[in-house]
Amino acid sequence: MKLLKIRVAGLPLCTETLEIDFFAKQRVEAEKNETMHHLFANIYLNNAIAVIGINASGKTTILKIISFVMGMLNNKPINSIDTNEILEGVQTGGEVTFESFFYCENGTVNKLKTIIKKTAENRNDEKYFIDNEELWSKNIDTIKKKKTFLDFDNLAPVMTRKKDEEFLMDDVSIIIAFNKKYEAGFFLCDMSKLTDFNVLSLLGEFPEELIAFLDPSIEYFRINMDGNDVDIRLKFKDSAEFALNNPGMLNRYLSSGTIKGIGVFMNAMFVFERGGYLIIDELENHFNKEIVATLIRFFMDCKVNPNGAVLIFSTHYAELMDEFDRNDNIYIVRNRNGITAENLSNILKRNDIKKSEAYQSDFLQGTVPAYDAYVNLKNVLMDS
Repeated sequence: MKLLKIRVAGLPLCTETLEIDFFAKQRVEAEKNETMHHLFANIYLNNAIAVIGINASGKTTILKIISFVMGMLNNKPINSIDTNEILEGVQTGGEVTFESFFYCENGTVNKLKTIIKKTAENRNDEKYFIDNEELWSKNIDTIKKKKTFLDFDNLAPVMTRKKDEEFLMDDVSIIIAFNKKYEAGFFLCDMSKLTDFNVLSLLGEFPEELIAFLDPSIEYFRINMDGNDVDIRLKFKDSAEFALNNPGMLNRYLSSGTIKGIGVFMNAMFVFERGGYLIIDELENHFNKEIVATLIRFFMDCKVNPNGAVLIFSTHYAELMDEFDRNDNIYIVRNRNGITAENLSNILKRNDIKKSEAYQSDFLQGTVPAYDAYVNLKNVLMDS
């Protein structure tokens, strides 16, 4: 399955309806389409999507919303999804509406509309349930125009959630029946929960080429598993071998960039193989700019990424915007009495304008700290 669009209304953190598109909204030039995944007809998917904004703008929340939707579409009970904290603040009687548009390998484009409510006012006992749900589906052969390929207004739903469904828990989506029938689903690696913890999240064999790319001073780095026992062998060039039995001790010997890089690039290999999704919050943490740029370029290289895997990341670094030739795979996030995410193609109509300069100059508005806040901070530092 491939995610095409998410539309969310009613989230307490977002005062406006939130829309995230995963397909190319702008025209795709023939000489540029090798950086994208061709789905069908003239529909292409962006292989890398950047979420950028200043501190406390809501970047992490946007990633959590995407992860929540994909968890729900992967049959997870909404009360068990790690990122269901996005629903906090929903009042009893209120509702949140998720519209999820996706492509399935059975040759259909689909829309799932899910309405979620809360069961109790007591915060300690509150649970969420799916109150109403409908699924629409249409064959890609019937789609004639890109402008309307996500339009289902004149179609009847192919599946509707029944009240008091006997064989379905109230916090599980009806998509479970669709996924079972077509053996569908998303392969997702969500690394956002590791943002504040730089630990080796994977144990096993790592390609020598990856280790050499991250740290050329390492001669070899091997991890062998025997049940619960871990045997780690690490050797730097012109140094004696280190033998460890606790992965937590690696922080003494490996740089934070090497540790994060192993996890990120190994997960990237997994999603390349399965055409899945890799979510990373604050991608630039512990990395130099060239390593980050390399990862982005790999996702946009159809030879490295033939199955259309997608990198979704947040960043503070405006310079990373210049890695993209297009504007429609960049979202500018602001928090002005509510989180909003605006596609850069709606603001910058031309692709030849240097994106980082437009961002840092505050031409896009709300992308740099307010000048008054800067002056007040300067005065406090001068007075102290």
